[in-house]
Amino acid sequence: MLPRRVAWSVVAVATLTMTVSYIDRQTFSVLAPKVTEALGISETGYGWLASAFSIAYLLATPVAGWWIDRMGARRGLALSVLVWSGIAALHALVPNFAVLFALRIALGLAEGPGFPGAAQTVQRALPPAEQSRGFGLLFTGSSIGGMLVPPIAARLYSVAGWRVTFLGTAIVGLLWVPLWIWLARRRDVTETLELKPEVTTVRPRFGELLREPVIIRGLIAVFAVAAVNGFAAAWGAKYLVWTHAISQKHVGDYLWLPPLALDAGAIIFGDLGSRLRRSDGSPPGSLYFAALILVSAIAFVPWAMTPWKATALLSLALAGGGAMYTLSTSDMLAKLAPGIVSFAGGTLAGAQSLALIIANPIIGYVVDHRDNYDAVTIALALCAIPGSLIWMVWRPRASERLGLKV
Repeated sequence: MLPRRVAWSVVAVATLTMTVSYIDRQTFSVLAPKVTEALGISETGYGWLASAFSIAYLLATPVAGWWIDRMGARRGLALSVLVWSGIAALHALVPNFAVLFALRIALGLAEGPGFPGAAQTVQRALPPAEQSRGFGLLFTGSSIGGMLVPPIAARLYSVAGWRVTFLGTAIVGLLWVPLWIWLARRRDVTETLELKPEVTTVRPRFGELLREPVIIRGLIAVFAVAAVNGFAAAWGAKYLVWTHAISQKHVGDYLWLPPLALDAGAIIFGDLGSRLRRSDGSPPGSLYFAALILVSAIAFVPWAMTPWKATALLSLALAGGGAMYTLSTSDMLAKLAPGIVSFAGGTLAGAQSLALIIANPIIGYVVDHRDNYDAVTIALALCAIPGSLIWMVWRPRASERLGLKV
């Protein structure tokens, strides 16, 4: 067991992996109005570009989780961040839709190990009683990246244009790698992050894991709310420019708030989940229901007459989305054996990607044909309800083959 200070330091640096990941993937979303204009790409075309990353991420994360379970997060995360930072920088050279689509696919594949490796780190570094808080912190990493990139990318764009902005944001990953290597050099950290040979861990087959009820329940929960969280990330800049006539250089003045709200929801509900957890370690359903109420705020965006009111409603929705991610993820991973945590985390990330693959082209098509986002935001709120209710009502236990008793 790591000393508490060291354990939380490891978790904090692993959380920064998600920050780096989101800065690299979201730079394109922030610059989308100008990039699509420069390359002559329609809203439907942008929807497919937004899905391109998710298509690759869906394919990559389960395999990446399997790979991280065997290599360990200590080496796997460092290698992954180096590779995806290079791909992110190549976005500065993109000449057309086809090359941009290929680069979004490549970035999604390269970022696949990010969340599985970070999830494995939280599960191994922290004791069970603190893991819900740890996952709450972990989800803040992505939203910190989402919060930082709008103002950074918008300001860089105003100074040097969108191509140089891609290069500037890609540098962040290169700053994270030495920090991770320095922290992971400690012998106790290395032993914690790398699976010990004497620990017996079941290695179920891929199909068997996907049939496990505990994992299916987690997938349903993430799938239910993924498109809500993804809307602000992928379409926030487009929405503000289209609906409220905000200029490209000022979108960052608004888009820092929804990721901050996601952070708050993840941290607050993660802490409450740890404090109020039931005897079997699961969070109470009332917390998840409260999160669903917050998510429904996105349905009222069409009636927001100012960009700040619209941003506030999106922020409430993301606070609920962050809470739902944290509660469902910590509940699922707490029931699984340590040797399959990365795979399970990767599968959750894959469910998020699948939801975005389906949603983004549909959103683009609807906006192209209706010239507004009203139907989109209302539909996103309604789509979150069925999966959320299933998660609250269905409470399966992990099989002995996959549970912590193994």
